[in-house]
Amino acid sequence: MRRDSVDIITLGCSKNLVDSEKLMAQFRANGLRVRHDPEQVNAETVVINTCGFIADAQEESINMILECAELKKAGKISKLYVMGCLSQKFHKELTAEIPEVDGWYGKFDWDGILRETGRKWHGEICNERCITTPSHYAYLKIAEGCNRGCAYCAIPLMTGKYRSRSQDDILDEARKLVANGVKEIQLIAQDLTYYGTDIAHKPMLAELVQRISDIPGVEWLRLHYGYPNNFPFDLLPVMRERDNVCKYMDIALQHISDPVLKRMHRNITAAETREFLSRIREEVPGIHLRTTLMVGFPGETDDDYSQLLDFVREQRFERMGAFAYCEVDGTYSALHYKDDITDEIKQLRLSRLMSIQQDISASISQSKVGGIYKTVIDRLEGDYYVGRTEFDSPEVDPEVLIHADDELRVGNFYHVKVTEADAFDLYGKVM
Repeated sequence: MRRDSVDIITLGCSKNLVDSEKLMAQFRANGLRVRHDPEQVNAETVVINTCGFIADAQEESINMILECAELKKAGKISKLYVMGCLSQKFHKELTAEIPEVDGWYGKFDWDGILRETGRKWHGEICNERCITTPSHYAYLKIAEGCNRGCAYCAIPLMTGKYRSRSQDDILDEARKLVANGVKEIQLIAQDLTYYGTDIAHKPMLAELVQRISDIPGVEWLRLHYGYPNNFPFDLLPVMRERDNVCKYMDIALQHISDPVLKRMHRNITAAETREFLSRIREEVPGIHLRTTLMVGFPGETDDDYSQLLDFVREQRFERMGAFAYCEVDGTYSALHYKDDITDEIKQLRLSRLMSIQQDISASISQSKVGGIYKTVIDRLEGDYYVGRTEFDSPEVDPEVLIHADDELRVGNFYHVKVTEADAFDLYGKVM
């Protein structure tokens, strides 16, 4: 066991990762050695930042807690703390079930871990973080919570109503990131597009994006997790006209059938969805859209599903993920709908949908052969440098593989000509 040390383990989304990075900075300011997601847990204190979004994520979090509880019983760690979404939602139940945990903290009170361990909260560095991503990119969270109320989603139950951070606070953190070498900022929130509505009674995302893009040193600014209803269309000219705002938007659409959208409480129709997508593509030529779709929602008929398949063929999304509906305790759909579609049918629908998208993705990648794209180098892996274009988000999107014949610098940008493509990646050479 390493004395005066902390191992922090992060599960779930990039929003959790930001919280972990801020807690790490606080521990380091108190003189402790900190590691993130260590391969071997052996610190005096262990903090697990949990995810509670869907059943699989909850199971992963609980298994990690139980594993560390065994390490504590074996004397390999001294203190064990749990924070994050799962802890926020199931605090009472987990406290009774896993007594080895020394403290349970939610999404917003994790600074209490410092006080419980006898350390001080340093307010003057509240916007500083220990970056765990490659040093040239980082996530920047602009809000907490969600006001949308989708029937299947437990996020509002765990995070509460939407709360925008002030622009000054966000800009201060962005400048600190750039000063520490960050060149690409990934802007995140549960719903970016609602930003500012709770404090200014109008969307303020376009203004915020413009102000961040004005910061010297911001090479790329990428937007994640938008919502199609009440979208702030004044954002589109900013995306079109600013070279350092990536022509990329991550917007979960979930479905296209009107009956399913209504049961999901999405507050948008199929016709409005198509009009919305058409406007984005018209106002931001060349934009790459990432979306997420759901199959097997309660009551989804064969016709509903067929409409979804036709929608994917029609729209040809550059990036798409999908998942099968999973009932989550406490949500509207769990309380009011019967989960009436078998797991077998859900998986068949999911496989067919993703098979269609795989062909679309391969075709889109193939169309890039011969093109030249600004590319950031993320890492050297075997015989290849691995990079991304402005159309690719870390970890979820295709990558650009460049044979390591010449020496390139990780974190630098190069113009790369695409020479080959497969269903998942591009291959290229530096011009």
